[in-house]
Amino acid sequence: MTDTVDRAPGPGLGASATGDGLVRRRRRRWAQGVALGLAGVVVVAGGTGWALYAKLSANITADDPAARELARYEAERPTALVRGAQNILLIGSDTRAGDGNAEYGRDLGSERSDTTILLHLAANRRSATAVSLPRDLMVDIPACMRADGSRSEPVFAMFNSAFSVGGSACSIRTVEKLTGIRVDHHVVVDFRGFKKMVDAVDGVQVCLKEPIDDKAARLKLPAGKVMLNGEQALGYVRARKSLGDGSDTERMERQQRFLGALVNKMQSGDVLLNPGKLYPVLDAATSSLTADPELASLRGLYQLVRGLRTIPIERVQFLTVPRESYVYDTNRDQLVEPEAEKLFARLRADQPVVVTNGTGGAPSPAPTFRGTTAAEHDCA
Repeated sequence: MTDTVDRAPGPGLGASATGDGLVRRRRRRWAQGVALGLAGVVVVAGGTGWALYAKLSANITADDPAARELARYEAERPTALVRGAQNILLIGSDTRAGDGNAEYGRDLGSERSDTTILLHLAANRRSATAVSLPRDLMVDIPACMRADGSRSEPVFAMFNSAFSVGGSACSIRTVEKLTGIRVDHHVVVDFRGFKKMVDAVDGVQVCLKEPIDDKAARLKLPAGKVMLNGEQALGYVRARKSLGDGSDTERMERQQRFLGALVNKMQSGDVLLNPGKLYPVLDAATSSLTADPELASLRGLYQLVRGLRTIPIERVQFLTVPRESYVYDTNRDQLVEPEAEKLFARLRADQPVVVTNGTGGAPSPAPTFRGTTAAEHDCA
């Protein structure tokens, strides 16, 4: 059984070969390419195609322990309010364990979530909103199961310590308690997987306002347009103390701009429409990946991605949850209310979220949050 793929009209079918029609079609190509590429792998049933499908699926580790832990607490988890809407928790792990990760320091048994993003996909698949959660945000962390089978006590602490205490299940329960949003799926990727993804698309271009010379981040880059390889990109998105004002907020904004540039690179380079380029990207994207059992196969990922082909690139949005310095420690964060709850309420109800980069524009009748879209990037 195959899926019907929507095709934009050609010049003779109601759309001009130039102008808005062409722009809209190009903006959809990255998402269409993902669906087409994964579909091509999924429907192949034998020979080399099956071997490639099996290899890509085998790259992904199913997070069965998290699934069992979440099932244990099912009664206290939020209820999904809008059928078809999806919320995926994306976790960047700072583990030093595993091939290619030890060079970033010793594994002290305190793996934490270096980056956490709550990705909301609208039920009509006309928008995607990625909300960064500061690792220094002070939150209520519930009692969680540790790796050794013991249970922690509930604690008010930094958000990223939830992952350290109880892995992805603890992070998910903490996010759900904080936001009231049901997390449908989760994905955990480590340093090695991130670097491989960037290298698979032959690097990502960013524009730097000033040179960078950061020994801790292993970065020495000139000002202007710079093509970052995987190693450089990792240093760029993780650096904190030596870039900008040294805040975690600026680091998250840099991560968001980089992700927008990555989306643009995959679109403009026709990566997702070229099988020869697509396979290395899929191999890198699934490498070093841990996901909930439903997503832990190429078929599972395809089922998620197939509905994304209608999302215009300007509706792929990035923002940071409204935050401010914690009242008792300026090195920590706390939510800004009622703005944060307004954001969470809109995501729970699958209502549009409006972001602005602060450069002006027409006022919106809905609450507006500071952020960017994938159509904007450093070199625009």
